[in-house]
Amino acid sequence: MHPLINIAISAARNASKIILRSVDRIDTLTITEKNTNDFVTDADTQAEQEIIKTIHKAYPQHAILAEEGGAVGKNDYTWIIDPIDGTNNFIHGLPHFSISIAVSYKNKIEHGLVYDPILQELFTASRGSGAFLNDRRIRVGNRKNFKGTLIGTGYGLKNPKNIATHLALLQKLLPEAAGIRRSGSAALDFAYVACGRYDGFWELGLAPWDVAAGGLLVKEAGGVVSDFSGNEDYLSTGNVIASNPKIHKLIFAAATAIKDE
Repeated sequence: MHPLINIAISAARNASKIILRSVDRIDTLTITEKNTNDFVTDADTQAEQEIIKTIHKAYPQHAILAEEGGAVGKNDYTWIIDPIDGTNNFIHGLPHFSISIAVSYKNKIEHGLVYDPILQELFTASRGSGAFLNDRRIRVGNRKNFKGTLIGTGYGLKNPKNIATHLALLQKLLPEAAGIRRSGSAALDFAYVACGRYDGFWELGLAPWDVAAGGLLVKEAGGVVSDFSGNEDYLSTGNVIASNPKIHKLIFAAATAIKDE
């Protein structure tokens, strides 16, 4: 593996120890509401600090963009970190959340990691080198139409304007897919598309740390990731469609039809 991925793995495993210690004592954690229904716990902040500590021990000059701490430093290399993607699940004792770490070089995502500390599933990718689950190469699914598909989604409420678009697309896709799931961790949704557990995923209003690692996983697993305009500006727009090439076209067509209605 690339040295940067090895450091990301060490950082994720170190942070996971903090998170797992907190799982059995959720009632003792300090929980703060950053925005409406957007929470942070001291486990989030401690895990993030541990990730940054591990990174800066190896690469002290690298910049950081993290969910809780924001942007720190300037460098061609930037680490994009979400210490607990799925905090709402975490604070309810629902065992579905993840650590997401990506590395960008000159504003291009080069490496990504998504780690599920409960299942101990480690998803990794480096640009041009493929995507892996616990050292096993993974690929997106091969379905060519909606029949039998399982699609992931999410619906953040930070921008109420997105609700109407989300519901309109949901209305179009519900009759077509075999099932639509809302798991509560976008990073794991991307990872599940990358390994074929989901046939596709869409969401609006995501932050860069929700998307950076997972988007690379899907692309390196042979999938397509775009925003709702068909471009690759999803880190900026926060609106994303990810799936294999065939299903991506179908979801994108449904999203485009909504605009035209």
